[in-house]
Amino acid sequence: VQLVRSGAELRNPGASVKGSCKASGYTFTSYYIDWVRQAPGQGLEWMGRIDPVDGQTKYAQKFQGRVTFTADTSTTTAYVEMSSLRSEDTAKYYCARGERLGTGLDLWGQGTQVTVSS
Repeated sequence: VQLVRSGAELRNPGASVKGSCKASGYTFTSYYIDWVRQAPGQGLEWMGRIDPVDGQTKYAQKFQGRVTFTADTSTTTAYVEMSSLRSEDTAKYYCARGERLGTGLDLWGQGTQVTVSS
């Protein structure tokens, strides 16, 4: 049972980035996929989640309009795309499995570094 993230990315300010989260070992549609990030020296920040069953999404207000979550049930892979990147988006980005009957995140992918720098 695991979530595997795509590799590190380096982008210029204003660019976009898309990352993936490949799920295996469990029924992909039985859980949400949540996205969380951690900037250097800061705590975890919840970005939002997607329901792989129907693609319904929920975004933290801070990210609405700039982040898009998608999920492909045929490949059990979730995606996060972020546009208009700025230096403050430099962080380690995680996907996590969210429980439907609770608020916990019980399985985490490895963090992927996204660096925004000119």
